[in-house]
Amino acid sequence: MTLNVSLLLPALLLALAAPCVAHAQAEAKTEQVAVRLVSAAATVQPGQSLLVGVQQKIIPHWHTYWANPGDSGLPTTIAWTLPAGATASPIHWPTPSRYSLGPITNYGYADEVTLPSVVQVPADLRDGGRFGLKAKVDWLVCHDVCIPQNATLSLSLPVSTAATASADADLLQQAQARVPQRGDAARWQLDGGKLQLSLPQGAPAHDAAYFFARKWGLVAHAEPQQLQQARLSIAPGDNAPKGGDAVDGVLVLFKEGKPVQSLAIGHDPAPLTPVPVSTAPAGAATSADAPSLLLALGLALLGGLILNLMPCVFPVLTIKVLSLLQTAQGSRRVVRLHGLVYLAGVLASFAALAGVLIALKAGGGSVGWGFQFQSPVFVLLVALLMFAVGLSLSGVVTIGSSAAGLGQGLASQPGLRGSFFTGVLATVVATPCTAPFMGVAIGYAVTQPPAVTLAVFLALGLGLALPYLLLCEWPALQRRLPRPGAWMDRLKQALAFPMYASAAWLAWVLARQAGPEALAVALAGAIGLALAAWLYSNTRDLGARGRHASAVIAVLLVVGTVGFGTLGVTGTSTAPPATTAADSGWEPYTPERLATLRREGKPVFVNLTADWCITCLVNERVALSPSHVDEAFRQAGITRLKGDWTRGDERITRLLAEHGRSGVPLYLFYPAGPQVEPQVLPQLLTPDLVLTALKAPTSP
Repeated sequence: MTLNVSLLLPALLLALAAPCVAHAQAEAKTEQVAVRLVSAAATVQPGQSLLVGVQQKIIPHWHTYWANPGDSGLPTTIAWTLPAGATASPIHWPTPSRYSLGPITNYGYADEVTLPSVVQVPADLRDGGRFGLKAKVDWLVCHDVCIPQNATLSLSLPVSTAATASADADLLQQAQARVPQRGDAARWQLDGGKLQLSLPQGAPAHDAAYFFARKWGLVAHAEPQQLQQARLSIAPGDNAPKGGDAVDGVLVLFKEGKPVQSLAIGHDPAPLTPVPVSTAPAGAATSADAPSLLLALGLALLGGLILNLMPCVFPVLTIKVLSLLQTAQGSRRVVRLHGLVYLAGVLASFAALAGVLIALKAGGGSVGWGFQFQSPVFVLLVALLMFAVGLSLSGVVTIGSSAAGLGQGLASQPGLRGSFFTGVLATVVATPCTAPFMGVAIGYAVTQPPAVTLAVFLALGLGLALPYLLLCEWPALQRRLPRPGAWMDRLKQALAFPMYASAAWLAWVLARQAGPEALAVALAGAIGLALAAWLYSNTRDLGARGRHASAVIAVLLVVGTVGFGTLGVTGTSTAPPATTAADSGWEPYTPERLATLRREGKPVFVNLTADWCITCLVNERVALSPSHVDEAFRQAGITRLKGDWTRGDERITRLLAEHGRSGVPLYLFYPAGPQVEPQVLPQLLTPDLVLTALKAPTSP
């Protein structure tokens, strides 16, 4: 390994001779750089995610540095001093530029750059108090010489029950737009001594590309990068990655010398949380609309209850009720135990889900209900799980109480383990559905401290588990159930078909997310699972050696199917947006298009949806697509914008957060007139409800 002396020298200079602006204020200035600490909010609301940034204005011909400075230099660093309970994310680096001088190539910024971060404001701040931020900023600014500099900047913002936008809100919104979009994971390939990076399919038209490695030494910074069809060939650096190592950096595509797309590949650091820079904090449209904790818990409980009626959950719950019929004749204690274990499975799953959300949020990641279905790998695994459960219900395979009890064990096994995993399964299949009242509760939860977030999610889980729990606790209800009989087997077999339908629907979602190749992977996986189930079931009457051998082969088939499927869909998210055809009556949502229509005072209907959101699909089919509703849109001259959140989109996440939501669906109707506030429609739509909303009065 070659030691990069050019990195150490500036570091030494920085430590020994840095000119500094020691006094803490919002802005400071050296001969080369004017720095300023800026906030998107003029007043902060307890519990909000606050978008802040350090703006650098650099004199001509000089530049500062990116996370990886290149062949020399040092990245800008920010050390935060915050009140107790507040946290700050790492810098979300805007896409850098290249600066070459002889054999040296550097990555950084010239003229002006704002480095954004997200500060989580504690929820226990008092109205009328102050929220102080202090940032010690170190940077190296270079032209033909390099000068280390630093400044200590501070802000003190008033605390209020309602956040208000600052004069720098637009500046930070522009800074957010310069942060690369999150791309798919990718791995390096080696060919002829060069690193090969496959470009994403479906990329905009381009004639050149450049990859900025996030860490020094992975690539030779000064060497040209050759674009050959859909591959970028890159000379390796002194610390070159191996074939198969994960790619980590920013890929920029160019057309006629201008960048057309920047993608952050890899997950370190997490992508910028889209934080609204308008008046409302993330997760609450206005403070007046924000629910209290008690109300949020009640809404979550109610939403969880209604979730049982959603098409995602109902088949699973029915299967468990059939299992209860078989045990209801036994000890009441055993029946109650089944209910409690089912509750434990649901609550454990919701706690795990809340934990992931909290971890993503702490890392500055984007969070929301159903976010896991934005991952093609997760969609594939759930599709295969649904198919396996269907095989079990069809009787293709009956697995007893062994540790491998996947299908029957998850859904209808009479043991306590079956009750626990039924709770887990119900939670997994519930996540693509949204029930009324859930949106407000979850939107509130994701903006709160971890303990509150967890409490709201547990309340949601309690609501989901409550019907079965009451059934187990209440003998009078059990006596109203039909008597066990042969009809139960027929019903169980019939319930296999909703599971197959769910698997087919998820395969369709996968194809939309990751293209036809991923669909082929899913179908191959289903065949592998079916073969494993058939092999296992038809060798039970063999001798011990034959049974064990077939069991091992079946397990290997399952493991191979899951492993192959996981690798087969990684990094292949290439499907086009759900809405591209103008003749469908819908246009793709973009903030710019919405802003233009609003400035012109035209009425706009916004539909934020996702292919994996069953509630969204049902609403579109039942309430938004009928011919008389379509005609009403056309006669009223309403522009319809559809935002597809299937694979995640920071612009859509931002709009969701501005209206206190963390997931789809969200329906907004902006009546004619530039000053009219949007009407937020319920999450479950009917044609009459939509038609009534379209009659909202316009502004003068």
